[in-house]
Amino acid sequence: MSAAPDPGGRRPFLIGVGGGTGSGKTTVAERLAAMVGQRELALVKLDSYYCDRAQLPFEERAAINYDHPDAFDWPLLMAHLELLLGGQSAAVPVYDFASHLRTEEVAMVESGPVVVIEGILVLFEPRLRQLLDLKVYVDADPDVRFIRRLQRDVADRGRTPSSVIDQYLTTVRPMHLQFVEPSKRYADLIVPEGGHNRVAIDLMKVKIKDLLRERDAG
Repeated sequence: MSAAPDPGGRRPFLIGVGGGTGSGKTTVAERLAAMVGQRELALVKLDSYYCDRAQLPFEERAAINYDHPDAFDWPLLMAHLELLLGGQSAAVPVYDFASHLRTEEVAMVESGPVVVIEGILVLFEPRLRQLLDLKVYVDADPDVRFIRRLQRDVADRGRTPSSVIDQYLTTVRPMHLQFVEPSKRYADLIVPEGGHNRVAIDLMKVKIKDLLRERDAG
């Protein structure tokens, strides 16, 4: 996939933020967006691109392995990144995690000088990885990641503690070991402690600010 550059001959700078569930990668990406500013940074989340499985009953949708690469609509994501890297906006799906369905709504994401894509398998997918200008892996201890996922899924996604634990043991942990953890070797920068690592976030912020200044000067 190739994206058209902006009128100055430069395409947006694409940053990939990967890492395990509950590692803090979403916090890292959102803090970068807040610090840099929405006009300069477009944020896309891999979680928005779960495959549309509206044809399946709820019980079958609930049983899907959502941590496997096949759970994601990669062609749609790549098409949207092509739009953003070409300076256009993208109509990103809005996903309902309680029902395991895409809603009828979309979220319009405007392109910017910097585009960030975050998600568990961002550094695993080869086609996406080839596009990334900066690859970041957010790391955290397994027990911390599990506790964060448990709290999030119960509070925000309507899950029961027992269902979260069962999913973690049957799919989340095995998929992390098979796909997510090995993708760490592709990272340009590894961020321990996720969004709590102010030093790493500040370093990324400085890198982005320097990039934007170079673009403005050019």
